[in-house]
Amino acid sequence: MAAVLCTGVDEALLKSRKLILERAGHVVIPALGEKQLIAACTTYRFDIAVVGQTVSKLEKQRILGLIRHHCPKTRVLELFSPATGKQLPDADDWLEVPAQVPSDLAERVSMLASNGSGGSGSSSPSIPS
Repeated sequence: MAAVLCTGVDEALLKSRKLILERAGHVVIPALGEKQLIAACTTYRFDIAVVGQTVSKLEKQRILGLIRHHCPKTRVLELFSPATGKQLPDADDWLEVPAQVPSDLAERVSMLASNGSGGSGSSSPSIPS
């Protein structure tokens, strides 16, 4: 199980990713913008941060910078479309996806989490009531 920060600009895609990852046993906190991302990083410790494929290159770079600054031990998985290609050379891993949510997202997050210590190791974020 990994503690996962899901970032992006499309609320419906974030909800879909969250559902896929939670079904695979991961704990997921979504962040739609800078304020939510910073708040999540100061409140929780994450193993993996997923940067969505519908985010512009400039915004992806900004998100990566925020993650590296506020969650420095968190590994980053960039989702990218075939049309755009990888846009974050400093990410820890990449997953090519169609415009919709990839079916192998949960598998890739699990693999990435098991390959490194991440931000928290075995600790998962607690979800406020």
